Amino acid sequence: MLGLFDSGLGGLTVLKAVRALAPSEDIVYFADQAHVPYGERTDADLLRLLGENLAFLERFPIAGIVMACNTSCAIGGNYGWPQTRVPVLDLIDTAARSLSGSAYRRVAVIATQATVRSGAYARAIARHAPHITVQEIAAAALVPLVESGAAASAKARAAVAEALAHIAGPIDAVILGCTHYPLLVDHFRALLAPETAIVDPALAQAAVAAALGATAGDGTTRYVTNGDLHRFATNVRALMNDPHADVAAAERLSV
Repeated sequence: MLGLFDSGLGGLTVLKAVRALAPSEDIVYFADQAHVPYGERTDADLLRLLGENLAFLERFPIAGIVMACNTSCAIGGNYGWPQTRVPVLDLIDTAARSLSGSAYRRVAVIATQATVRSGAYARAIARHAPHITVQEIAAAALVPLVESGAAASAKARAAVAEALAHIAGPIDAVILGCTHYPLLVDHFRALLAPETAIVDPALAQAAVAAALGATAGDGTTRYVTNGDLHRFATNVRALMNDPHADVAAAERLSV
């Protein structure tokens, strides 16, 4: 069994990618929707939430934790990861490693305010792909739009356009530095030049996660939230195309 968490719905993009590569792996997904969005929170608050969320997942019989939240990874990388009994896959580090052999020379990372403030992507890419020049751009409006169900709206497209307008100079690729942003990928694709690549770190993270789990389970997924259970269940069943998804409220959960 693998554990994943995010501040909300965004991590489902990582879950989808993991499930595609590990169909028999049992997975528990935790959405910390009581505290979404993370991007505007202080580093101290985010570090506390990181520890609490990792501890929550360790209540399950998991073999590892697959980070599905870039902001939490930025905080863990900056201040140190809380101790866990299982390995934790850092999404930002995985993304940077995946670029090591790429032909990209100039990339823009679109991410939350907290992730951009941390400089985590620029540092990780400098370690693993020093040939790449990085600019990091905060897009504070995007996560709330996804969480409210407005990902397909004209307002969401305008918010993506506003973020992309801050890119300085020509680029080879845009990195979706928040797991909510692949749910807006149609807007990114429509607004970017055809030759500009879009990098979704979930794909690289899923490849590493599939090797980490490597267990023969029943392929079950349990979805847990500490937010609005009805709205979460509706969104999960729509986004995961699973009308019978097992969705639970964290406070009523028995592990």
